[in-house]
Amino acid sequence: MSSSAVAAVPDSGAYFPGRLGFASSADVAEFVATLERYEKGELTAEEWRAFRLLRGVYHQRQTDVQMLRVKVPQGVLSSAQLRALAQVATRDGDGRCDVTTRQNFQFHNIRLTHMERAMTTLADAGMTTREACGNSVRNVTACPLAGIDLKEVFDVTPYADAFTRYLLRGPLSSSLPRKFKVAFEGCHKNCVRAPINDLAFLARLSASGERGFQVLVGGGTSTLTRSAGELCEFLPAHELLAISEAVVRVFHREGNRKNRHRARLKWAIEKLGFARFRELVLAEWQQLQADGIPSLGFDPQQPPTEPVPTGKTLAADSVTDSVTDSGRDSVTDSGRDSQVARSLDFLLWQKQNVGLQKQKGFVYAQVTLPMGGLRAEQLVALASLCEQYGDGFVRTTVDQNVVLRYVPSTQLAALYEQLKHSGLERSGAGTFADVVSCPGAETCAIAVTTSRQMGKVLHDHLATIPDEPGLAGADLHLSGCPNGCGQHHIATIGLQGGLRKLGGKALPVYHLGIGGGVEGSQAHFTRLVGKLPAKRGPQAIERLLLLWKQERQSPDQTLASFYRTVPIETVRTALSELLEIDEQTATAADYIDHGQTAPYQSEASEGEAAG
Repeated sequence: MSSSAVAAVPDSGAYFPGRLGFASSADVAEFVATLERYEKGELTAEEWRAFRLLRGVYHQRQTDVQMLRVKVPQGVLSSAQLRALAQVATRDGDGRCDVTTRQNFQFHNIRLTHMERAMTTLADAGMTTREACGNSVRNVTACPLAGIDLKEVFDVTPYADAFTRYLLRGPLSSSLPRKFKVAFEGCHKNCVRAPINDLAFLARLSASGERGFQVLVGGGTSTLTRSAGELCEFLPAHELLAISEAVVRVFHREGNRKNRHRARLKWAIEKLGFARFRELVLAEWQQLQADGIPSLGFDPQQPPTEPVPTGKTLAADSVTDSVTDSGRDSVTDSGRDSQVARSLDFLLWQKQNVGLQKQKGFVYAQVTLPMGGLRAEQLVALASLCEQYGDGFVRTTVDQNVVLRYVPSTQLAALYEQLKHSGLERSGAGTFADVVSCPGAETCAIAVTTSRQMGKVLHDHLATIPDEPGLAGADLHLSGCPNGCGQHHIATIGLQGGLRKLGGKALPVYHLGIGGGVEGSQAHFTRLVGKLPAKRGPQAIERLLLLWKQERQSPDQTLASFYRTVPIETVRTALSELLEIDEQTATAADYIDHGQTAPYQSEASEGEAAG
């Protein structure tokens, strides 16, 4: 299952200097030719839909423009690629773009007539939209701190890169029953939420020190929440591609092609039973072993390593090599005598957004992006900043943020000052206030509520509440529909958009869930509390925080731990005044969704799930 030739465009050469990009000029030419055939009436609407989805193009709620998703394997982007993204946003879109919960970038409001130009610009920089959507092997996510994390098992980036290249444009990769999501994790921070993926690889070492992976299969959220089951306790790294192809082959053969709502891999496993599914995968695996195991392209026990950037000013004593009990790295800046380094805003940003690397003298800095939003000029700024202060690359996160790596700790204050100039200096990365949300009904045809607008309201509200140790590890996620692109099913507090009818009028609500999360190789899913009128979101969060403080079993019980175990009726009682609504108690504001001025009207359609 080898890939077709890719364009000779270097992209993130941090591991493979001068390596080829993921783009193919043939993809762009094929898109243009197929669009012309559709416009001539040679293709049906359904044939065109299936084709364009596999090329990353979605219909929006606005019928005259499209969404375009760019595949960003492992979240790695070079400065040149950031500038290419900015060019597309400015010239072909609406001047902005979003980081997704799959580490991708996506644009909205692009006209079909501009797609060729946008795709060409991306391809010239080594980026592709191929198989970013549709019934395909989607973007392969990986730890944004891979290669620099203090406690990682090993750097998973080369393995995830090899997996991506092997399956991209493969004979089965774009003809699956449904989307197929993959993750690689090398640390113990659950930074890619491995157990909710169709296929996940967790870095492990054998007793003798051999590199390999614990392999999980069949995870997912939406209408059937499932934590992935263990396919292999320890898979030697050199067999990575063979087991991957075996799983894809079984899914291709056994997946449901008649009912797309039951077409994900988890449904095939549900039908077959895990034991039988595993037997089928092992049979395919044995056949592949007999035919010859596909090669990773490097020694799996001595993979390419990320070079430390040269020419950076470091101070040997500039970083305190200590880690707090909460797991956050403690960093001190030798520029603390400067006015910037003494400011409370900088100190808070340093505490919440900066961490130690295992490379002496370097730190990483997370750039907090509310709901993943970026303006084109901010992309250009990040490109310059990662060149000036980092290694020339950034990595996106599944929390919709961006990480700058290899920042000399002596230059933190200077970096922060530059981030301020571009409006990128927000603290709170990865905290409870760092709300995650899909775009919602602003653009998505199947979304029921304006989830991103609700997210902004909650983010701004939480920014006024002091952070405290008990909030560590807690998160707040929103999705505009049950598909769960905002991954609300595994959040400490998850909100899923919905509607409720009162006296013949529609009222925007959120299905409020509590207690989700990921621990190691196990996902926990939210328990439903009830339907919450959208405008009562901030009050509900305040009430939930108060309940935790009043009812926790000990002063140090975290919010995440509390809502994993608290009786659901206790929560419903605490929120009863907010959950209960009828025609008499509903106000005019309750009928208007966040960010809107007119009364709510449900316009959701079957649409095209964007997750």
